[in-house]
Formats: sequence, structure tokens, C-alpha cells
Amino acid sequence: MASNSQFSKSRSNLSNNSDIQEPGRPPAPTSVTFARRTPSGRYVSYSRDDLDSELGNQDFMNYTVHIPPTPDNNPMDPSISQKVEEQYVSNSMFTGGFNSATRAHVMDKVIETETSHPQMAGVKGSSCAIPGCDAKVMSDERGQDLLPCECDFKICRDCYVDAVNTEGRICPGCKEPYKNTDLADQTDENGQQRPMLTPGGGSKMERRLSLMKSTNKSALMRSQTGDFDHNRWLFETSGTYGYGNAFWTKDGNFGSGKDGDGDGDGEGMESHNLMSKPWRPLTRKLKIPAAIISPYRLLILIRVVVLALFLHWRIQHQNQDAVWLWGMSVVCELWFAFSWLLDQLPKLCPINRATDLEVLKEKFETPTASNPTGKSDLPGFDVFVSTADPDKEPPLVTANTILSILAAEYPVEKLSCYVSDDGGALLTFEAMAEAASFANIWVPFCRKHTIEPRNPDSYFSLKKDPYKNKLKSDFVKDRRKVKREFDEFKVRINSLPASIRRRSDAYHAREEIKAMKMQRQNRDDEPLEPVMIPKATWMADGTHWPGTWLTSASDHAKGDHAGIIQVMLKPPSDEPLHGVSEGLLDLTDVDIRLPLLVYVSREKRPGYDHNKKAGAMNALVRASAVMSNGPFILNLDCDHYIYNSEALREGMCFMLDRGGDRLCYVQFPQRFEGIDPSDRYANHNTVFFDVNMRALDGLMGPVYVGTGCLFRRIALYGFNPPRAKDHSPSCWSCCFPRGKKKKNISEENIALRMNDYDDEEMNLALVPKKFGNSTFLIDSIPVAEFQGRPLADHPSVKNGRPPGALTIPRELLDATTVAEAIAVISCWYEDKTEWGSRIGWIYGSVTEDVVTGYRMHNRGWKSVYCVTKRDAFRGTAPINLTDRLHQVLRWATGSVEIFFSRNNALLASSKMKILQRIAYLNVGIYPFTSIFLIVYCFLPALSLFSGQFIVQTLNVTFLVYLLTISITLCLLALLEIKWSGISLEEWWRNEQFWLIGGTSAHIAAVLQGLLKIVAGVEINFTLTSKSGGDDVDDEFADLYIVKYTSLMLMPILIIMVNLIAIAVGFSRTIYSVVPQWSKLIGGVFFSFWVLAHLYPFAKGLMGRRGRTPTIVYVWSGLIAITISLLWVAINPPAGNTEIGGNFSFP
Repeated sequence: MASNSQFSKSRSNLSNNSDIQEPGRPPAPTSVTFARRTPSGRYVSYSRDDLDSELGNQDFMNYTVHIPPTPDNNPMDPSISQKVEEQYVSNSMFTGGFNSATRAHVMDKVIETETSHPQMAGVKGSSCAIPGCDAKVMSDERGQDLLPCECDFKICRDCYVDAVNTEGRICPGCKEPYKNTDLADQTDENGQQRPMLTPGGGSKMERRLSLMKSTNKSALMRSQTGDFDHNRWLFETSGTYGYGNAFWTKDGNFGSGKDGDGDGDGEGMESHNLMSKPWRPLTRKLKIPAAIISPYRLLILIRVVVLALFLHWRIQHQNQDAVWLWGMSVVCELWFAFSWLLDQLPKLCPINRATDLEVLKEKFETPTASNPTGKSDLPGFDVFVSTADPDKEPPLVTANTILSILAAEYPVEKLSCYVSDDGGALLTFEAMAEAASFANIWVPFCRKHTIEPRNPDSYFSLKKDPYKNKLKSDFVKDRRKVKREFDEFKVRINSLPASIRRRSDAYHAREEIKAMKMQRQNRDDEPLEPVMIPKATWMADGTHWPGTWLTSASDHAKGDHAGIIQVMLKPPSDEPLHGVSEGLLDLTDVDIRLPLLVYVSREKRPGYDHNKKAGAMNALVRASAVMSNGPFILNLDCDHYIYNSEALREGMCFMLDRGGDRLCYVQFPQRFEGIDPSDRYANHNTVFFDVNMRALDGLMGPVYVGTGCLFRRIALYGFNPPRAKDHSPSCWSCCFPRGKKKKNISEENIALRMNDYDDEEMNLALVPKKFGNSTFLIDSIPVAEFQGRPLADHPSVKNGRPPGALTIPRELLDATTVAEAIAVISCWYEDKTEWGSRIGWIYGSVTEDVVTGYRMHNRGWKSVYCVTKRDAFRGTAPINLTDRLHQVLRWATGSVEIFFSRNNALLASSKMKILQRIAYLNVGIYPFTSIFLIVYCFLPALSLFSGQFIVQTLNVTFLVYLLTISITLCLLALLEIKWSGISLEEWWRNEQFWLIGGTSAHIAAVLQGLLKIVAGVEINFTLTSKSGGDDVDDEFADLYIVKYTSLMLMPILIIMVNLIAIAVGFSRTIYSVVPQWSKLIGGVFFSFWVLAHLYPFAKGLMGRRGRTPTIVYVWSGLIAITISLLWVAINPPAGNTEIGGNFSFP
């Protein structure tokens, strides 16, 4: 355990092309030692250098010679030993990091309750029969014991390794030699055990890539049992076996034709065979009807012309009576016109898209000549869930998100889920373990009855009829049982904080008693001193938690703890595993396998900049590349769950369609639950997600908004897209042209490029400099690139992969792989690399999501917007006014940082379209509109106070311009509502909160951004709380909580000043000698325009509805009128004693 282990000072240096030693950097040893703790307390170490020494210089060929089993050639099946090794990995918690050895601590139990699913860590099993050993016997997918000897002697993994390492390799039960000793492998010259190796030369990733890329179909033709089908290969390829060699057909097409001329009736990938089949795309564009989009574009043009004429007229006609008022208004109007143009131009080409899931199933999961068994040919999929603070992000919310991911409709063996706990809290760890245990019931229940949504909390909270369209007779009974189990699951989750505290207190008291006894034994008659023992946090198996303790201590505090990886659910078997009729549910024909679930908490140490969420996501990228290496990554916030179980397939339709290899990500819209019916503060943000994002989809694609985004792993690695085009010359290319040396490079060689031009090859010697010194990670890059290619099922598909290439089984996890994952999440790994600057999530901004998407678009990648009929994901949003303002402040501050950084769209490359640049420029500029907006909100009040107006008089020309601009704005809004599907109320709420945010959070963001740029003052933000109000009876109790913040000062001031100005203006006009009614009407109209937009803000200050009596509003109005009349009576206008006057209107 980390608490009582002596850490050896070592540092990973696994690459042959490691970084050169630089001054000021601590020396790095050439190896890292991995150690694991056995149940008996022994530590067994092994070195990665021993693993690579024999295989580093071997070349792996692009074909494999398969020799049929014969009586003389019948090798032992190593599957048992491999499964034992993988079970050992899933039952061990791996820890390590800077200046510490990587250790594997075997977990006898992960949670206090009993676990039953055989894939879960700490699952109950038979005990080892060796005297004095209390370890568990490893089990298979069904939980049955894996016994290496024919005598069925029960033995654990560590005792088995000890037995085969002794002379004679004798079974402790029958005293006969073991026949299958693959688990023990070999030992190095020091007698230390080496991890299990796979036959063949080269690294594991290189062998897998070679197997997938092989055009020989024999590598893909396997029987239902997963063994190589020799008879099928001989029959379908006309191949014969030679002596020591593979003898292929003379045509060299591996079965594509029988006569060598390509005209045979084989089943290869010749173009005429492909063209003979009807080819259907996975996606299609749905253009906006011309009857809507044409008038929309025409209105934009008309409004631009009218704005230009209006501004020209305003500049030409000054208000000589109040030049200062005229000048301020003209400057503000010029900026508003410019800001509107930036927002409107990217909306010229909106589109909609649709997917065809039937075609996806037909292409990737239907038996074909290249995939006779119909096994899924879909690529791997890694889902990232990030959380940081269990106090603000309740573990129950995160657990529900995890359960919705595990139950998603995607091939189980291809799906992996990684949970990033950036706080290193034991509460989150045990909550995830509880979720993994409950998934044993929830996931099969969802598959059996096609449950939607697959978040149990949301499903059991549905107000609609749950029995509608449920055909199976046992649904009611099953639902009742699962509901009862879920209620118990919630109780266990909610009681975890108290349970962990009680357990830790009990173990701490025991340790204090032990220490006092030892003190009495060592000191006979001497006075006893108080025993000072650090108050540790204890896990369910009675050992110290290696992460953050409840009472902070050295190496166990926030920002100072070891890296942790725990495989909660080990990788599932390659073939479906059906349940049985016995048990809680009848799962006879239901696949009970669960996807891979991994808990990750990256190492944190003082003195390192951990880069908040972006750093945590990059750690997950590296860890997942080593462990599962899914070519596609979906990132979700802990409160965003999968609402549509087919959402992953919908996103894959875009990635795997023709031209999909040029897509960097697929962004899904964010939909929210728990919003008040009136959506007071525009939390749904439908104008942005349904108008702006659809419009950007017609350009190079939508911006990345932080969650609900499906990434291509290669795009995150900073590589350029294939077939990138220059859309326009950049500013720098005009001033500093750079010559290009054309080279003829094949598509295969330019699939992975990181240079500025497509005809430049990447220097492979610089790869460790960019990605770090992990050979596992570097070797996984070409594998991920190949797996992410679209299917080459049509001659027009470029850079495709052969059908059936991804039907091969996944690699089993071993201790070396997980230990390498620990190394890549260490705090030092990113030193002197390009992580955060070009690779992965980009550092340096609180809105790392927008910057990361911008960098990809700037390299020429495209993105798409996937709006599904049923919402893909749903989450929560802060409905409290203060929380909402702080959220907007964080976004706006990030935009200001973007504007003053190298990520400004003015510096974009020539690979980004002009309108896309304008959209990104607007992202960085919109907070500055708040300066002019605040001034404009005070102009009506200044006008009423001074008795002047922004124009000399309200003449017909001004009114016509004003009316035309307003009408065109309303018509544009109506057409946007028509093609986007939003409602008029949602559009109006967005307009209201635009002014609320602009006068509060945006101006604060501008000031904070300028302070950071000028004075270097860093900005710290707190997490948005995901928990609701204290009133459990009111779903929207948090809406009425008034929490004062300085952001409220400016809107309150604007409201008060405008209200007083209206009263003063009326009083002055009434008692004036020559009443200026036209100026009063103009000022009052614009004041009411301001107050109408700020109405939701004022309502939020009132607190809970019904708590402010109506009489308060009546008395407020009467008092305001009385004060105004008294002011006029005390200081009446000179020369006037009567009320009223002649009303004149032009």
C-alpha cells in the first residue's frame, strides 16, 4: 500500500528516441520498475526493458503463416493463463507516479457489499487451497473457477506463478508437472518474472496493426469459436500450404479472382464488384427549403443596406443641442452594426443532416464475404467522464451517467468507459464501484426491454406511462424488481460519505491502540507521550486510500497524491454471453456482458501546473490509448448522460461515411433537464444550439462546446487531415510567402502528418519529443488512425480500410499495459512535450473547448452537427441567477483570453474558410459589446435627465429608419424560428438574457481579461454546482434563492437610473413652459426597451414567487410619483406655474 511502501526514485524512459538531457532537468533512469503486492505481503518486480530486449530488433511481416493442428502439432491453448492474467489486473489497484514505483495492490473487496458480476473487481470467488493463502481463485466470464491443472486443484494466480517457477513445475495438488505454464512466461537473468508475451516479433500494437492491414482474408476468417478456419481459407482463396512458407495463388490478389486477370468470380475488393452492389451513404444533407432560406438571405442584405444608410444619415445629422449625447449614440450604433454583422454572416448557409442506422448495421454488422460470422466491424469507442469535486458534483449524478454509458447500444467488446476523478476522492471511487455492481442488473434489464432513457434516475422519474409499447409479459415484474434494487442503490450511494468516515475512524482508533501498545512495550516505566498518527482514509479492504484523504496529509491531499488506475469492469469476452433464467431477472436470451470500465485519477504534485479539466482530459487520452486505444472518443460532463441509446451509432455514421476521415469531431446539441418552465434565464440556450450551430454546420462545422462531442483520436493528436485545402490566403502568407517543395507521397504515407503542408513528411525522430517517451503510446497512433478510417466499400472512398479488418478480438489487458497507463498519467509526463500546446486539449484558457476546436479547424479539419430526433444527451444547468451569471462570466472570460492570444481568428491559417473565421472572430469579440451596451442602456436616462435626445427631433426620416430596422430584425427572427424549429418565446428569452449578461458578466470578463493580459493576474473559477436547492418539495427551489454577487451591481444601477429618469422626465415635461413631448416619448420608449429586457433579472431579485405582496409594487409606484412631484414643486421650471401645455407631435 502507498502508505507503508518505500518508493524508489525512478522515472519512466521507455522510448529508444527519448528526450535529450537538458540543463535543470532531473536525470531520468533508463528503466522503470513495476512492482505488485501479493496477498501474502510479498512484492514482485519486473522491468519493461526485459520485455522489449528480445523483441526490439525483430521485424514483423505483413502476413502470418497458419499451420493446421495435427497430432504432431497441437500446441497448448494459452487462453486460460491469459484470462487469469486479465482477472488479476482487474482485481488490482495500480498506483504510482513521480519518484515512486508503480505498484499493483490486489483488492480483495472494492466495496463493502458483495459483488456478483464476474467482470467486476473484487468479485467473490473460491479461495486458494494453498495453506496460509487467503487469495481468490481466478474466474472466467461466467464466474467459474479457472483451474490450470487437470486435477482441478484450486490455486490463485500468485501461488500458481510460484509453483511453475520452482524446479519441476509441480502442481501442489496432484504433484504432477503443469502442462500449461504460459502464465509464468520466462524469467530474466535476475530471476524476476516478466509479464506475459504474445508470440511474434515487434510490439503488441505493431502486430495488431499488421494483422488488420493484411489484405489476406485468411487473417480475418475465423470460426465461431475464434480459432482459425483452415478449411474455409483453403476453399475460398485457392491457397495451398507449402513447406515452411505460405503459398498464395498466382494472381496475388488473395482470392479476388481465380484466373489472375481480375475477372473471376472471387470475393475481393475489385471495383467492378463494388459497383455491382447498390452503395448507400450513411448520412445525407437536408437543405433548408428555398422558400425560407432565399427570403432570409434577402432580408440580411436589405438590413445591411438599411443599416449603412441609417448610420450615414446619423453621422451627417448631428444634434447640435447635445453633441455629447449624439456622439455616444453613434459610436454605440456603429459597434452594434459591426457586431450584428459578425453574428449574422455565418448564418448564410444553414443545413440539417440525417443518418441511416439501417445502413450502418448492414455495412458493419451483417454477414458478408469478408465477415462470414456477421461479427461487428465497428471501430472501438472510448467514453470519457470527468468529475473533480464530489461535494459539488454528487456521486449519484455521476453514477447515473456511468450506467447510461454502460447500457448504450454499441458492441460491448468495442465500448470502454473511463472516469476521471480529478479530486482523487474515495467517495467517487466507491460510488463508481457501486455503479459497476448495479450495472449487473440495470444493463441486462435495459437490453431485454429496450429501455429509454438508460439513466435509471431519469427513467424511474418519467411522468409518462412506463408500460407503453412493452411487449414482454414479465416487464412489470422485472421493472418492480429493478426499481427496488435502484432504491437500495441510491441509499448505498447517499450513505457512502458517512460510511467512509465511520470506517476511517474505526481503523484510525485501531491504529492508535496498536501504537500505544507498542509504546508501552518499548517504554516500561517512562511517561507515555501522546501518540500522533496521521488520520488516514481507509478503503473497504482495510488499506490506506492512495488518493486524497478526508484529513489532508503529505502525499494524500488535493493537488498532492499518486496516480490511480482501477479496472472496475474488466474487458468483456469477444463472443456474446447470455444469462440464465435463475436469479433476479430471467436473462435467458440477453447478453449480460458489460463494457470495460476504468477509474482514473491522475497524479498531482505541488509545483506542477495540472491545467484543470484540460489536463485531466489529456491524461485520459493517453491512458485510454495504452489500454483500449479506441479511434473515437466521446467526452461527457459528469451530469450529462446518454438520453438516446443509439446516439453513439448516430455519431459513427458521420465518421465512417465517405469523406468521414476528414472530420475531427461530431458535436451534439446540449439539452437540459430541471429548467423552470418559463426558462427565465435562457438556460436551454436554444438560439445558440439550434440556430448558430446549424448555420456553422454549413461551413466547416460547429464549434466545440465542451461536452457531448465525439472526437477522432488522430485529430486530437494534432495531425493534419487528409486532402486538406487552402480556402484563402492568410495574413502572414501574403507578407511572408514560403516556398513549397512538391513531393510525390502516397496517401498511406501522408495519413499521419503534423506539418503545415500536405507534401511534407513528418520526422519520426521527433515523435517522442511531441508525444512523450512512452513506446506504448507512440505505437498506438498508427493503429488508431487505421481503425478510424471509413470502410473501403466503394471506389470513391479514399484512404479506407478493408471490410472485416476490425473483427479480430481485442488484446487482453496485462499488468504491463496498466503499469504503462500509470506512467502516462504521471505529473511529469508532459514535460518538454507538445501536450496542451498542439496535442490534445489546449491549455491556457478557461474555455479550452473552443480553443481545441479552433486549432483543429485551423489545420483544415471539418466538423459536423448531429441533431437526433430523440435528444442524444441530457444534462443539468444552473437555474439560480448567481450561478448562471458566474457560468456566463467564465465563458466570456475565456473569449477575452482567446481574443488576446495566438488563437485569435485574425491569425487563422489559409485552411479555414472566411465565414468560419468570422464566426471564431465573433467568439472572441462578443464580450466587448458589453462596453457599448452599458453606455446605450444609460443613454435613455441621460436623455430624460437632460431633456435632450440622440437626434435633434423625432422627424419622419429617423422614424422610418428605426421602423425598417426593427421590422427586418423581427422578420429575420421569424425566419430563423422557421428553419431552426425554436419558439418565439425562446428567441425572446435569449434577447433578454443577452442584455442581462452583457451588462453584468460580460463587462466583468473584459476587465478580468485585461487584468490578466496587462498585470498578469490569474483568474480562478469554481465549479458550477450540480446539486439543487434545499427544498425537496419544489423542483425549482434553486431558482428563487437570491445569492448576492458583485455582478448584479450594474443591472441594478441601470434599472434604478432608468426608473428615476422616467419619473423625472414626466415631471419636467408636465411643468415645462414648452413641453417637449417628442423627446419625452423617445426617451421613455428606449427606457422601457431596457427595462423590458431586464425584467427577468428584476424578477429574480424578488425571490420566491408569491412572497412579495402586490401592495409592495403599488406603494413603490406611488412613492416614485410622489417624490417626482415633490421635486418639481420644490424646483419648478422658471416662468411656468400651470401644469400641462400644448402637446405637439411631428
